[in-house]
Amino acid sequence: MQLKPEEISKVIRSQIKYYENAIRQDETGTVLMVGDGIARASGLSNCMAGELLEFEDGSYGMAQNLEENSVSVVLFGSGENISEGQLVKRTGKVVSVPVGEGMIGRVVNALGQPIDGAGPITAAEYRPIESPAPGICERKGVNQPLQTGIKAIDSMVPIGRGQRELIIGDRQTGKTTIATDTILNQKGKDVICIYVAIGQKRSTVASLVENLEKNGAMAYTIVVAATASEASPLQYIVPYSGCAMGEYFMYQGKDVLIIYDDLSKHAVAYRALSLLIRRPPGREAYPGDVFYLHSRLLERAAKLDDEHGGGSMTALPIIETQAGDISAYIPTNVISITDGQIFLETELFHSGVMPAVNPGVSVSRVGGNAQIKAMKKVAGTLKLIYSQYRELASFAQFGSDLDADTKARLEQGVRIVEVLKQNQNAPVPVEKQVAILYAVTKGILSKVAAEDVRAYEDGLYTWLDTDAEGAAVMQEISATGKLEADTEEKLKSALESYTENFINTRPAK
Repeated sequence: MQLKPEEISKVIRSQIKYYENAIRQDETGTVLMVGDGIARASGLSNCMAGELLEFEDGSYGMAQNLEENSVSVVLFGSGENISEGQLVKRTGKVVSVPVGEGMIGRVVNALGQPIDGAGPITAAEYRPIESPAPGICERKGVNQPLQTGIKAIDSMVPIGRGQRELIIGDRQTGKTTIATDTILNQKGKDVICIYVAIGQKRSTVASLVENLEKNGAMAYTIVVAATASEASPLQYIVPYSGCAMGEYFMYQGKDVLIIYDDLSKHAVAYRALSLLIRRPPGREAYPGDVFYLHSRLLERAAKLDDEHGGGSMTALPIIETQAGDISAYIPTNVISITDGQIFLETELFHSGVMPAVNPGVSVSRVGGNAQIKAMKKVAGTLKLIYSQYRELASFAQFGSDLDADTKARLEQGVRIVEVLKQNQNAPVPVEKQVAILYAVTKGILSKVAAEDVRAYEDGLYTWLDTDAEGAAVMQEISATGKLEADTEEKLKSALESYTENFINTRPAK
């Protein structure tokens, strides 16, 4: 093979033309010790807090404690290929996750990488997991309802778009069920849902995803999971990752619902991580900044004003209590951050009242602002009647001869409890909720036996879909959100005619 001199000179000229005289400078440090998912490195004098650091084996970590001579790094992998004396390199950027429309319908890990085996995700952009919450001037009051489809919640503890409502209760009381039913009820309502699973079993997350797929909810949902088998640092960053994904849509003017399931495990993961990097423990061995851990996360949920796009992010954090103790450290912290709580009671759950919402302790600090006018009108007295019934029921068991008024109140209370019971994965549209709650609060249901209430309710929903008179009233409530005097009169006569028909066609006992 013979090379011509003019060819050699041509190649050299092109190399000189595109030569960049730039020195690439990387700040590197040395690993001093590694173990328990934590590494300590020296030599990273300009490292930022929360910066992403790269190790020799290609794995990543996040800078946490910036000390005088060293930096404590929490590892996002197993760390088994990292050893003392290896180099660790600064990336110059904080931990970020991919965001965008491509995430919808996918199951991803804490770093936004797909774990559902459905191929790579094309991200619109990357967004830092930690970002400041919207300021006071950027927000406006919560004024639009976010329907959960659960009668006990939509009537007595309503949730608005941009609100933070805590779901609190012991284990196995139906907390996740309320969250998933709320996701199912957003079908066709143009709300993007994000479910963040923190420290849960993989089998639990898999069955939840299967349930969402079966009901067609994955079309508008992102599932972000850091399961129990994953390292504490990943469980610590996962709610912030989910929040960053939601913020992308919120700042585009869309409505987002995000569920953190659950923040008790999140606090435990942060406690493990903090103790390993030798931060001083405080109450219940949690670090001193455990309040800030949750407050900076939940404050990012907001209803933005029209100048900033009018988007919203509604947060439903979940907290698991031990033996109903809501005065423990983490529950009281999160109660003080949120705009109300839905308290689920073990006794109610075991007595067959599902969802097991305790209306006495549950509260929404947004209240009627998060309800349509029709629901506000119907459910205004419901909480009072229900609370009075619960009080009377506890005394009535001691007295044998009760006056007529007490008997009537107890009878109505029993029917309210029956009406508020609801099956899993069966959200009820708000206009149908208005109809059944109107029937029970106005005494139309008093003629129906308590054990027949469930059958009455199922039949009523079908009848409201098929009967011309009933369907017209439902359409009116759905379109206007109001229950004007003439609409109320039509609803009353429709319910009375259905009730009469139901009683007459019921087989005699």
